[in-house]
This record gives sequence, structure tokens and C-alpha cells, in this order.
Amino acid sequence: MFKIGVLTSGGDAPGMNAAVMSVAKSAALYGIPLVGIKRGYNGLLRKSASLYDDMEELRLDTVLDIADLPGTYLRTARCKEFMEPKWREFAANTLREMGIGGLVVIGGDGSFHGAEFLCQLGIPCIGIPGTIDNDLPYTELTLGYDTAVNVCVDAIRAIRATSRSHDRPHVVEVMGRHCGDIALTAAVSTGAEIVIVPEVRWSVEDVAQRLNRQLNKGNTRATIVVAEGCWEAMEPFDMYNFLNSHGKKCFEGEPISANRFASILKRMCGMVEVRSTVVGYTQRGETPSARDSAFAFEAGHLAVRLLRDGISNQVIGMHNGKVFYQSIGEALQTKREFRRGLYDLVNNM
Repeated sequence: MFKIGVLTSGGDAPGMNAAVMSVAKSAALYGIPLVGIKRGYNGLLRKSASLYDDMEELRLDTVLDIADLPGTYLRTARCKEFMEPKWREFAANTLREMGIGGLVVIGGDGSFHGAEFLCQLGIPCIGIPGTIDNDLPYTELTLGYDTAVNVCVDAIRAIRATSRSHDRPHVVEVMGRHCGDIALTAAVSTGAEIVIVPEVRWSVEDVAQRLNRQLNKGNTRATIVVAEGCWEAMEPFDMYNFLNSHGKKCFEGEPISANRFASILKRMCGMVEVRSTVVGYTQRGETPSARDSAFAFEAGHLAVRLLRDGISNQVIGMHNGKVFYQSIGEALQTKREFRRGLYDLVNNM
């Protein structure tokens, strides 16, 4: 193999830089030149004015210090064009012209689909799961998930302290568009009284009843942890008429949010105040945890070793605490099992 390439694609996640560093360290160990491709698959489509803005030779001395950095050194971006066969062919030809005989793709399911397409075009690819949502069912851990949970846990613990001081319930929104793992694990870890996730249908009225039960027990600082994608699983509720009829101006077309949800609960439960906080991108921009960094190190080394040995069309994952690999197709077809028992335990306490 003359060269290998590495790219980070999709949403950035803590641990991506650690994985790139590990790939660079392993490539140097085996004497394989390494090329970093910038902004995901966009770099393979040569979108920039200069080749040097799309690709960069990664020497070990360049990337040794990036492992602890949040974000991604190689940058990242979505690439809608990659859904079209002609652009995938263009990307494969770019790799061939650059003498790159294998590619390490760090990202989520969309990134893995892209890697599978390149494999079909004769480009050996290995995938490393990089997404804070932990929404790849074949692996028990994705890069960035542990860090994101720790950020949320720290935020919720601080919020619960001030909620206790002021006797105010609090709505805390965390990331998780289609997967509620961050919300559920953060709720379990902090003793939150209510959790709402995209996987389970729910109603505003039911949450208000549960919050009222906490208030009646004397718990005036209850925490409601919600995943950002939970609003799509909400039963129909006329937010506009409710808020406007209760003295809170709300215009038709405005979406439900953590802030508006807190306003609704305040009026439904007769509280002086219900506050809200959106944890937001701090979950992505934090220094990776030890667990994420260690997984990234093992995954990066395994990815290079697989390419060196002529093994392709695989993704790396974690199972029972051990790193393993399986085909991209099998990984993407794995069905996700939501931890409903844990969800019910939080909400029934």
C-alpha cells in the first residue's frame, strides 16, 4: 500500500482528533505515508481552490499534540453530493490519482454509507464510529458519547444545586436527535425525576401530572431531562392557544422548545417559575474523556492494521469493553434496542 487517507465526517465529536493521531502513529509504525482529507468527503470532491486546502500530508510530529484537542483538526462538513454516483466515482478517482490505497473514515452512519460506496468502487475503507449520540447499534460505544454524557452530568448537577436553592423545577435539553442515550444516561447519573426521549411517545399532560406528583411530595426542584429530538415524539398539543390564553405570547408557527415547554409546565402546575437550560454544543466541544481517548487510540491502530493486512469494508466497534470489527453492511443493518426498563425506572420513581 503506497498511502492511506483519513477523514472526519458528519458532526464533530470529542475523540476524533485522538483517533486521527492514533492513525498517524500507527501508519508511522508500519512505514505508511498518511494523507488527511479535509472537511469530510468534500475534500475528495476537490471543492477548494487549492489541493492543499483539501488534503494535507499528516506527519507524526504534526498531529502528536492534537489528541487532547476537542473538535476535529481535519474539519468536518456534510456532503450531499456524495449521494450521487457520479460524485462518488469522482472521489474514488481522486484517491487513485493521489496514490491513496486505503481510507479511514471517522463518523456516523451517513459516513459509513459513504465508505461502503467507495468500497464498491474498489477503494478499501475502514470506519471508526464518531458521533456523540451513540446511535450506531452495532457498537456499545461511539467516540464522543462518554464525553457528551459527562458534560451533561456536570451541567445537570450544577442546575439541580441552584434549583434546590430556589425551589424551582428545571427543564434541561441535551443533544440526541433520534437517539435518547445521552438524555437517559445523564438522567440516571444525576437522579433526575423525569426523562423524555425520541424513542417513546409522550404527552405534555402526562409530564405535567408527573411533575405535580413530585411537587405534592415536597420535591420543588425536580429535573426534567429532554433529548433535543423528543419533540417529534410528542402527542399533539395546542401550544399556541394554551400559552396565549394563559398570558404568554406565542405566535403561530413558532416551534416547541425547552423554554416554551417550561412555560407550559409552569402554568399547568401552578408554580412560581419553571426554568430551562439547553446544554447545546458544549457537548461536542469538550476535551475527550479518558474512555473516549482510549477507544480512539485502539480503534485508530486497528484501522491501520486492517488496511495493511488487506482487510476492507469493515467498521470498528466496542463490545463488552473490547474493540472488534465487522462488515459495514452488517453493522448498518443491526437493530437498536432501547433501554426501556431503565427509562421506566427513572419516570416511575
